[in-house]
Amino acid sequence: MMTYWEKLQELLAAGTPFVSVTQVDVIASAPQNVGAKMLVTAEGLYHGTVGGGKIEARAIAEAQTLLASNTANRFVEWNLQTEIGMTCGGVVKLFFETYNTATWPIVIFGAGHCSQALTRLLLTMRCQLTVIDPRPEWLGKLPADPKLKTILAEKPMASYVGPLSAKSFVLLMTMGHASDQPILVEILKTKEFAYLGVIGSEAKAATLRRGVLAAGLPEEVLKRFLCPMGLPIGNNDPAEIAISIAAQLLEVRDRIAKSTLSP
Repeated sequence: MMTYWEKLQELLAAGTPFVSVTQVDVIASAPQNVGAKMLVTAEGLYHGTVGGGKIEARAIAEAQTLLASNTANRFVEWNLQTEIGMTCGGVVKLFFETYNTATWPIVIFGAGHCSQALTRLLLTMRCQLTVIDPRPEWLGKLPADPKLKTILAEKPMASYVGPLSAKSFVLLMTMGHASDQPILVEILKTKEFAYLGVIGSEAKAATLRRGVLAAGLPEEVLKRFLCPMGLPIGNNDPAEIAISIAAQLLEVRDRIAKSTLSP
């Protein structure tokens, strides 16, 4: 069985955002001893325990909140009876330490030919990539990589927009306009991302814009997405399309980073 430290190194190597939770002090009684540790990812408990039951559920939720908000380390002190709802009356002090939260999050809706080429290119970079598609056969063609998470969409793809971080770079590369449009409308209605692009031609872009306005959204939201996406380089080969899109993603990422550092 792998140790805590081996599991921590595994997550670090994969670039997966996670939180290490350590019980640093106990007053009176508690389910676990001082020094107990666990690792939590966005999906939940990854390794270890700080006591199980209500205290662990609360700690996991706290860690996931830190990951979702890209928040740095946090120290908490909880009364197990009054704040957690446990019968033992002790107090625990926990330290939450975040790792890999600066990882570049990229989400691709669609796993077709161009997405396949782009995914392979992006996996050579320091990013955390998610690909969402309702077709298992296409998701199955993607390479196995710890930096890649695949989601088999068993409900409308627009329903996967809500949990995404505002820092995400989101790309719509589904089967066509009819499947891109509902996702785009949902995003423009409810979210704002660091980058939002849709693959396609100028003709497709015009159709998408008409669809957005027909959905009752104001004209100003049309400025919030790029279509066609990618730099104006290369041809229509999936490999060259992938390079043009990746280049634009890097351009936007670096522009955001520079603006953040500017006084």
